Amino acid sequence: MPGRALTALDRRIIGLAVPALATLVVLPLYNITDTAIVGHLGRAQLGGLALASTVLNLIGWTSAFLQMATTSEVAFRRGRGADALATTAAVTAYSVALALGVLVALLVGFAGPPIAHALGGRGAIQHNATTYLHIAAVGMPFLLLSLAGTGHLQGHEDTRTPLRIVLIANIVNVVLEIVLVYGAHTGVAGSAWGTVAAQVVSAALFVMASRRRIVGLRRPEAQEFVRLLRNGWALVIRTIALGAALVTATAVAARVGSATLAAHQITLQVWLLLALTLDALAVPAQVYVGAALGADQPEDAVTIGARCLRLGLIASVVVALATIALSPVLPYVFTNDATVRHTATTGLIICGAQQPLAALAFVYDGLLLGASDFATLRRAMLLALLGFIPFAALTLAHHSLGITGIWLGLTGWLAARTLLLSRRWSSRSWASPG
Repeated sequence: MPGRALTALDRRIIGLAVPALATLVVLPLYNITDTAIVGHLGRAQLGGLALASTVLNLIGWTSAFLQMATTSEVAFRRGRGADALATTAAVTAYSVALALGVLVALLVGFAGPPIAHALGGRGAIQHNATTYLHIAAVGMPFLLLSLAGTGHLQGHEDTRTPLRIVLIANIVNVVLEIVLVYGAHTGVAGSAWGTVAAQVVSAALFVMASRRRIVGLRRPEAQEFVRLLRNGWALVIRTIALGAALVTATAVAARVGSATLAAHQITLQVWLLLALTLDALAVPAQVYVGAALGADQPEDAVTIGARCLRLGLIASVVVALATIALSPVLPYVFTNDATVRHTATTGLIICGAQQPLAALAFVYDGLLLGASDFATLRRAMLLALLGFIPFAALTLAHHSLGITGIWLGLTGWLAARTLLLSRRWSSRSWASPG
């Protein structure tokens, strides 16, 4: 591709990635805010939040197929010039989100506390986890509606509107949590209600924004729902496998000890903030690859992929160095417990070192999402667990490995995932029909 065209491509990628980057930085602040506010209430409260957040993260990641599949489908259809069909895909996603959201709410409310107990919740920790989960269940339909709305807008190459909506929702969350937790002294319950209120605001704003993108509105046919659910099932299995690694890591930490569990919660939330920040380049990768394939231009998709991967590696080095340098300081934001701070510093150093692997994994993920190669994403995530399980087993057998064993296991998991996805992308078989 000529140098001038490459420069134009760079501008398109950066123009879409920068707002997505800001959005992805802000999104984990729901949990970061909860962790910072609740962490100063005590170890039991922070441990309870760790278990509740693990359950909710698994639910949120599993439901994220609404965003991922919708982004790919809308981008592909717009690449074909079929804007009315892109609208149909969005309406289908919203309909599924509303129906599924009610079921997810019931799941969180009734099954969430037993899951937290199975992960190691006992006594005061289990009580706090149960309180948080019962309240958080109310927000599940609104969370899923926001995911569908994000997918619709991203498919239209709009990452600025989701950024504005997420910023507003997080401001609501921070203000309400401070008022309810510290002002009204409602503890973990106040933190949960603040997050629910933010989710309601977010869903309302996404629905309003999506209405401005409607072209040729019509009721989706049954095949639209079948297509979304079929693609969604592959992504759900993929996400369950992803969540299995992180949930197991938390369960191992809980069995090692309360200080390790609290330190792991801090490290995990920073990891989600920093590593998922690198996912910003996966957004233009997904959108532009989908549009290129919709327009029958696979070579453009290859060029987009190469550039996104290079940019991801550069960004990951910066993130890695910053995380390692700040690892002794960051734990002070979350806890006054000296033992927890010391343990979290070790976890954060490993967290920083693995950022280049995280960048490659996320970008390859976005590229193959854009190619709608959902079966490969599912298979790769399942196989990547083989890079994590040995470290988890060793840490359970030898608690002295502690947070080091847990986070080395997560590094092995990322390495395996990156290798499998890179081989698939390099083969170009994703560009073949069927």
